[in-house]
Amino acid sequence: QVRLVESGGGLVQPGGSLRLSCAASGITYSLYTMGWYRQAPGKQRELVADITASGGSKSADSVKGRFTISRDNPKNTVYLQMNSLKPEDTAVYFCNAKTSSNLVGFWGQGTQVTVSS
Repeated sequence: QVRLVESGGGLVQPGGSLRLSCAASGITYSLYTMGWYRQAPGKQRELVADITASGGSKSADSVKGRFTISRDNPKNTVYLQMNSLKPEDTAVYFCNAKTSSNLVGFWGQGTQVTVSS
């Protein structure tokens, strides 16, 4: 059974930081591209950042220079370090694991991030 469990969300003031974690089980983690997506109310889910099995990463223009994705293969965990948070970063953040043969992949349940003073 595949499980992706996100943690680390919460309420933070503008300019603050949070680190999200996603622990995976039930998959050969090191083979998967791991991604963070977010969905704000009334908006479509969008890619925030992802990192391939070999460590290559990309991120959305809106978070470049502020968010960093990383992975720890021995711990089956992917992280999203979020700095200089803005109110427009408020969303539910979801973890995703996918491969070239499973492009939809698996999803976590999401964690709420709220940026507000």
